[in-house]
Amino acid sequence: MVNCVRRKTLCLLTGSIKSGISCVDSVDRKCIKKVLIVRPNHRLGNQLLISPLIQEVHRMFPDSKIDLFVKGPLCRVLFHNDEAVDDIMTLPRKHFNDFFCYVAGWYKVRSKKYDLVINVVSTSSSGRIATKVARSTYKIFGDEADVNVLINLPYKKHIAVKPIYNLRTYFSALGYDEMTKELPLLKIQLSDAELLAGKEVLRKYIADDKKETIALFTFATGAKCYQQEWWQQFLQELKHRFDNYNIIEILPAENVSQIGFSVPAYYSKDLREIASVLANVRLFIGADSGMMHLAVAAGVTTVGLFSITKMDVYAPYGNLNKGIDTTRVTMDQLMDEINASLPQLN
Repeated sequence: MVNCVRRKTLCLLTGSIKSGISCVDSVDRKCIKKVLIVRPNHRLGNQLLISPLIQEVHRMFPDSKIDLFVKGPLCRVLFHNDEAVDDIMTLPRKHFNDFFCYVAGWYKVRSKKYDLVINVVSTSSSGRIATKVARSTYKIFGDEADVNVLINLPYKKHIAVKPIYNLRTYFSALGYDEMTKELPLLKIQLSDAELLAGKEVLRKYIADDKKETIALFTFATGAKCYQQEWWQQFLQELKHRFDNYNIIEILPAENVSQIGFSVPAYYSKDLREIASVLANVRLFIGADSGMMHLAVAAGVTTVGLFSITKMDVYAPYGNLNKGIDTTRVTMDQLMDEINASLPQLN
């Protein structure tokens, strides 16, 4: 009830905040030294989905340092190895339970001076307010770029790509050639030591006679979670079609399994260790979730299973990653899709 009132109030307060970028007559990119990226959301997936924007900002302004304004502690874990990220300012997940930290987070945003502030999601009231109150020469509030500019560009509706296209659109209007550059992908910076440790952890769960591994994540929040009967049928077909592969399950924080723990199950609350384990498997399959995005960021080929959320907004993109609408295919067709889209598994 309190959060509902808070969201409605913020929407009313931010309705009049102007769109676009301020003062765009000319911008010398070499003068962009301090950038703030605003995404006050605590969910794992939403924080990972800003990693392409961080890479894009670093590419466009290689001498810049990037601060993040987020919610909750996860960002410090996900980006602590990223040299482009300087400071991470956080709001507590529950504002009224930790009110002084909440106020301190907003004060810190206001106390710094930036050359550019980027709000990632235009519909975020907190994001728009943070962009408004931050002291910066230039500000991008996250509103839609011109659809005529984006019409032939890939992934134009994707939540990780839209802020990149917004940024490129504004600077392209100033004469910079940006729109056709290669899109950055989700990425978590894992050290060689972390990758080696993940490989050692994985060895405990796999058979010596099978060299490659498929990882499943059978959990998701709410209606995104597939029923146990569906997963049991899926697992049976997967074992039949890919019988020369190890199959393991990555367990969620809730330590539950939609397949009844019927394959070796790996459990950890250490996100960087989980990412390091995933980086050593050949294929990840799971429903739309933060774990799916973590798999993409770890660099493993990822197949996302979608039934209610929008694939053009959230599906894994780039390389051989893909989303599959399971409401439109039979189980046999789903296996064919996995096989056809991942020829290295043949």
